[in-house]
Amino acid sequence: MLKNSTGLFFAAVFCFSLVACKHKAALKANAKKSGVLSVEGFIVEARQESERIEVPGSLLPIEETQIRPEVTGRIVQLNIKEGAFVKKGTLLVKLFDQDLQAQLKKLEVQLDISNRTVERQRDLLAINGISQQDFDLSALAVDNLKADIQTTQISVSKTEIRAPYDGQLGLRNVSLGTYVSTADLLTSIRQVSQLKLEFSVPEKYAKDIGPGYLVKFRVDGGQQDHQATVVATEGNVDQVTRTLKIKAIVNESHPELIPGVFAKVNLQLGSQAKALMVPTQAVIPLARSKQIILLRKDSAQFLTVDTGIRDSVFVQIVRGLKAGDTIITTGLMTIRPRVKIKITKFNRYNKL
Repeated sequence: MLKNSTGLFFAAVFCFSLVACKHKAALKANAKKSGVLSVEGFIVEARQESERIEVPGSLLPIEETQIRPEVTGRIVQLNIKEGAFVKKGTLLVKLFDQDLQAQLKKLEVQLDISNRTVERQRDLLAINGISQQDFDLSALAVDNLKADIQTTQISVSKTEIRAPYDGQLGLRNVSLGTYVSTADLLTSIRQVSQLKLEFSVPEKYAKDIGPGYLVKFRVDGGQQDHQATVVATEGNVDQVTRTLKIKAIVNESHPELIPGVFAKVNLQLGSQAKALMVPTQAVIPLARSKQIILLRKDSAQFLTVDTGIRDSVFVQIVRGLKAGDTIITTGLMTIRPRVKIKITKFNRYNKL
């Protein structure tokens, strides 16, 4: 009895499987006979788009100066406190100038004597006691002494190295008593109350960025984005790197923003007012071109296109499409020219 039941069970399973296979084959035959493929479509629309690029940059002080002496001499006074903030005009280094001071004092004494001589000769000239030529020569001597005094005072001022602006001093490279020349670096000063951001962009974007352009950046290891405003661009594109150098002023102060750190600058360039964007999976790459499948009434038409800017989801079509066209986004490998198409779902840019 058990053997008969088992035999009936396997017979039933076999019959069911046979019927299911025949039904599946019939469905395939009907689909092949009808020649209609069910796919999804995308409606092309014109949108405002721009290309997002990331370029390296550097944070720098708004001003940075290397302090070097204008004349040679021995340091007799040294007021460089490393890392200290100083005001504009603060005396940093004083060189030996006693010889200049002695010369200046000598010239001042000579000037005093010459002034007295001119005063006496002016009275004599009034009563024709001397000639006009003698008086003019005495007056000329006074003017010459005044010029010599001014020249010596300038030489004395060159022995005093002062801060050119409010800023932070760097490391000291000299010691008291050192004999320095004009090539020696004494220290550096930086204006760190505000920072600047320097970076370069490819030449194709040179026309898209200029003064007033707002950029976003993040420093290496930073936790948040920061902003900077472009204030100037280089006058020409670099012939070697084919890039345009940009300078921007940082709009904020933050502990992350340290002069000299590396920055990643994020830009949105190449703005297109009527960019036609399609899903990247809709573009079929070929050896020398790219194609998309266009819906024409109820048939498929293969169309060669040119692409532009892209992101992770969409790519711009710059030639070959127009707004309102419907393209195929699924089943691309099974579609042949002039095959009948049935769109089961229409997608749009803002719904993907």
